[in-house]
Amino acid sequence: MDRRTFLRLSVATGAATVLPWYLWGSRSALAAPAVLNTPLAIPPLLTGRSEGDQRVYDLTLQSGSREFFSGYQTPTIGINGPFLGPVLRARSGESVAFNVTNQLDEDSTLHWHGLRLPGEMDGGPHQVIAPGATWTPRFTIHQPASTQWFHSHAWHRTGPQVYKGLAGLFYIDDSLTESLDLPKEYGVDDIPIVLQDRSFNSDGSFRYVDNMHQRMSGMLGDVTLVNGTVGAHLQAVRNRLRLRLLNGSNARIYNLSFSDGRKFHQIATDGGLLAAPVTLSQLRLAPGERAELVVDIRSDDNVVLRHAPLRRRIPMMRPWVARSDAESFDILGISGTANSPAGAGLPDRLVPGQELKPESADATRRFVLNTRMMAGSTINGRQIDLQRIDHRVRLGDIEIWEFENRSPMPHPMHVHGVQFQIISRNRAPPPANERGLKDTVLVDADETVQVIVKFDDPADDRHPFMFHCHNLEHEDAGMMGQFVVTA
Repeated sequence: MDRRTFLRLSVATGAATVLPWYLWGSRSALAAPAVLNTPLAIPPLLTGRSEGDQRVYDLTLQSGSREFFSGYQTPTIGINGPFLGPVLRARSGESVAFNVTNQLDEDSTLHWHGLRLPGEMDGGPHQVIAPGATWTPRFTIHQPASTQWFHSHAWHRTGPQVYKGLAGLFYIDDSLTESLDLPKEYGVDDIPIVLQDRSFNSDGSFRYVDNMHQRMSGMLGDVTLVNGTVGAHLQAVRNRLRLRLLNGSNARIYNLSFSDGRKFHQIATDGGLLAAPVTLSQLRLAPGERAELVVDIRSDDNVVLRHAPLRRRIPMMRPWVARSDAESFDILGISGTANSPAGAGLPDRLVPGQELKPESADATRRFVLNTRMMAGSTINGRQIDLQRIDHRVRLGDIEIWEFENRSPMPHPMHVHGVQFQIISRNRAPPPANERGLKDTVLVDADETVQVIVKFDDPADDRHPFMFHCHNLEHEDAGMMGQFVVTA
């Protein structure tokens, strides 16, 4: 890069910190409604079919359109439908098989986010599904009841494909969880909640990354979708609801609370139930993370789930974003129903704790996260190379992975094929609601997070696992690495 180009970029970057949103932002041409009164869409439930000793699911990646705003058709992609996919459901211990057919006009993949499985079944960028082809992964589910998900992991195309709709939820059940007195009737008191933010052009089409700053910070929209619904409202028919939250946004971090400040209980993290319910009044949820909440709804309630400003330093590169982390906005309206059945009290204990001890670790690995104007987003100073294996792990080993964020923006770090436990944040113990199984952890600016993980599933050089930032624009730009797990 010559001096003139460097100076021009430097001036543009400096201007971005002071210019208003309408010069650098992605403000939608179509505005979200002021009132949340559109009935919340509940995704169809797909339990597959039995064939011998397997449960088989047929999934089709397809193009379509969706009317998010009356009178406007938005081009989309989805799974077995125009936008997003069905909720898949299976049981721990079951053998599952998938026929994933790609009817798109471009390569794609389908990554089983949060599932423990061999690397060749993971659905990362090495398991390409060409247009017209069918991918047939088969594996056994050997993890506890939890809320997982699946989404595109296409090479340099994860962000735009997920943004257009290529994602869905995956429920795992087990007998222990079913024995607990928790809300569990799908779509009635056990509600899937996929949170996403989008921007729209004046013709109704999605507005995706259109400047350098959005590529560097990640794509934030100013219209909230809940299960693909704009202005979503849930009419509760039970007095106790279980909300299975997925942050399916490309880059937005949510700071969730209810409009009246009511308390709620978190009962599960990414990998399943916590040892005991944790009482909260707000919850931070980064891209890729899941959380299960139980909230009581009275018959006369009319409450709103909303995003409140994040109490952290806003990095210098954020001010041009259409709706920044410093703004509040409403997400989902919930109202009660007269004479609805009351929910029972929550159990004091949920599942036995299975804490890994740091002293049992066989090795410690350190990952330095950085984002710079000229170098892009890197891990240990490098960006992804699909021909390079970054780390080799021994099957069955327990390791501590330390993520040190030296960049001015947060990075939600995701590790494929495992569930880990958080040891510390800046050497302090994690909060109680982060002490369950996780596969994605938010590492804030100037923060160091340690996790401990046991590697029980194999991945070879042809089918490695990935570790990466789940800000999808960072991932597509190369903030990702590869590791194998071998005996």
